[in-house]
Amino acid sequence: MKFVDEVQVRVSAGDGGNGCVAFRREKFVPFGGPSGGDGGRGGDVVFEGDEGMSTLLDLRYMRHLRAKTGQNGQGKDKYGRGGADKVVRVPIGTQLFDTHTGQPIGDITAHGQKLIVAKGGKGGLGNIHFATATQRVPRKATSGGVGEVLELRMELKVMADVGLLGFPNAGKSTFVAAVSAARPKIADYPFTTLAPKLGVVEIGGGPARGGTNFVVADIPGLIPGASDGAGLGHRFLKHVERTRALLHLVTIDPREERDPISDYRALRHELAAFDSELAQRPELVALSKSDLPDVRDAHPELHARFRDELGVELHLLSSVTGNGVDTILQQLLQVIRSEST
Repeated sequence: MKFVDEVQVRVSAGDGGNGCVAFRREKFVPFGGPSGGDGGRGGDVVFEGDEGMSTLLDLRYMRHLRAKTGQNGQGKDKYGRGGADKVVRVPIGTQLFDTHTGQPIGDITAHGQKLIVAKGGKGGLGNIHFATATQRVPRKATSGGVGEVLELRMELKVMADVGLLGFPNAGKSTFVAAVSAARPKIADYPFTTLAPKLGVVEIGGGPARGGTNFVVADIPGLIPGASDGAGLGHRFLKHVERTRALLHLVTIDPREERDPISDYRALRHELAAFDSELAQRPELVALSKSDLPDVRDAHPELHARFRDELGVELHLLSSVTGNGVDTILQQLLQVIRSEST
């Protein structure tokens, strides 16, 4: 499925139905009073969170979302039927903004959460409301109110507890596949992952068995200049804004001739340039692919360099053999719990 995380739409709530001017016309009632009913209320445009959705693709080509108009009132005291609401299902993590002002309108953060974005117009009043002791045959009714119209920008930011960071081909997708049921595309070349992937990590059998779980997001590989839009730039950096902890993977790739410390510094710079708060987010750093002899041999020296030059502990793990994975997961869980309190 194609990943779409930003769309613009126009939403129009339904107009209210008009009130009716009518009078009773019954046998043996020569002077029947007013009987015009009210118009029905226009439908609202409502956005609802749906945990089964992961992209805004369904809305990309829906340029105009309209709720139904309320029916007009009728004679014999018949009120118009209210217009049906337009319910729009969106992924959890969808933020809504007014396109013209840029002001936030709402944030869908839970399954089943509903947010009224545009309210329908009120129904007009029929002439039964305007009868008085001196005016028994009112020929007055009011028109229905106009429904709200709004230009919306919708932005999806994935909801995850842990964000995976690292250069392309650092082993992020392999890690997610090893610790969860998610199956991201994995291959031995950069930029295999082109969209964020979520995986649920269960510890101790998950909540059903007295354990717990948390969500990990595989963020597509970043490159220097991402905060300025290089590569996939802002499109994926924004997806780490909601995470409570970061797991930064570095590795040795002889083909790229990259230095893990340089890689780490480069991406830390991009985080700080994009959002200074992200640079303060709790994180763990691990040297991945420890199943490779070159990586295992380099770990002691790199561990000392990370400690001495950066004050960072460099863990060692292999998503293929499972070495060090449980330790990382337990430490991530501790960080998440501490951030939740």
